[in-house]
Amino acid sequence: MESEVSGVDASAVVVAHELKAPLSLVRQLALTLEMGQGLDLETTRRTSERIVATSERALRQVQDLLRVARLEEAMFEMEPVNPRAVCDEVVSELWTLFKFNRREIEIDYRNKKRLAVANRQLLYSVVYNFCLNAMNYGGEELPSKVIVRDKSDKIRIEVRDYGPTVPTRVWREIKDGYVKRPVEIAMRPGSSGMGLYIAAKFANYMNSKFGLIRHRDGTSFYVDLATSGQLSMV
Repeated sequence: MESEVSGVDASAVVVAHELKAPLSLVRQLALTLEMGQGLDLETTRRTSERIVATSERALRQVQDLLRVARLEEAMFEMEPVNPRAVCDEVVSELWTLFKFNRREIEIDYRNKKRLAVANRQLLYSVVYNFCLNAMNYGGEELPSKVIVRDKSDKIRIEVRDYGPTVPTRVWREIKDGYVKRPVEIAMRPGSSGMGLYIAAKFANYMNSKFGLIRHRDGTSFYVDLATSGQLSMV
């Protein structure tokens, strides 16, 4: 019982820490605008845009946690989904946030199978959290990459970053396809343990495989989705 309680406490600390960071940034940016007499219009515009982007990111984290709590209610229907369209939407939403952090992200579509069986809302959150996790690593010379490709009879969505290696303990846990609770990854201080936890829960709900590949110069997080035999659609 004691270890279970400590695990819950540890999860609460990770969640609180990850929600505190964007809220603190929003507060700092708001104070900048309030005290920034003499700021030019471009700086004011960019600061306002960053406040909106950061607050939307925090709201999405809260919404995802609420969806995790509702998974047992089985309210998320599975349907044929075009993974390219989902990835396009995620990258479009995160483009501004990547630019603010002086990061680049690329898309590489290699799949011949066009439709996957998934819940579009949950799959969007999986890809979003993978990309958000990768945002801290790379840049103009080493951009993060979103790759969609065929993997045997599945469709794999993979997000490649160039950050520090994932510790063996975390790698083994994710390799087994299940993250029990949000955890901080010591060697990746900017990594979202909560985001990976959410992605794992959603992938498990969709009966898809969640995993990672460790490279010499980074990590690829991926989800393998069952393919749909229906006609392609967006």
